[in-house]
Amino acid sequence: MKLEEELQQNKFQSEHQKAILNILFTSNWLESDSSRILKPLGISSQQYNVLRILKGQGESAISVNDIMSRMIDKMSNASRLVEKLRKKELIERVICEHDRRQVDIRITKKGLLLLKEADREMGHFGDIISKITDKEAKALSMILDKIRG
Repeated sequence: MKLEEELQQNKFQSEHQKAILNILFTSNWLESDSSRILKPLGISSQQYNVLRILKGQGESAISVNDIMSRMIDKMSNASRLVEKLRKKELIERVICEHDRRQVDIRITKKGLLLLKEADREMGHFGDIISKITDKEAKALSMILDKIRG
């Protein structure tokens, strides 16, 4: 559906304003959909992001600061998210080999299993993005990178 129909607005100040509103609207739309999918699994989209980051580390543990720097939502409270995931036994704390005062984080087997299920449930996002060609997806990514540039 076109942005004009979604917002019930026919005029915008400029094409640039319309583009910004479209980015924000689409981002919220995707976030709402992912929250709806992840809620029955007992995790938020931010917790899902943390689990994906940790999975990407393999067996290596990383600090909460490293997790924060890689998160999509930079406003998330990574310490709070990590603690919630620890209580669910999806992650574990590990004493840092280089600095015994530092505690690092690693995903557990239970966390990997939940992430596998979440990834399967989130697979429908592939259907959403398949509405555009690879060339269009590449162009979209380049444009978004340029905006943040």
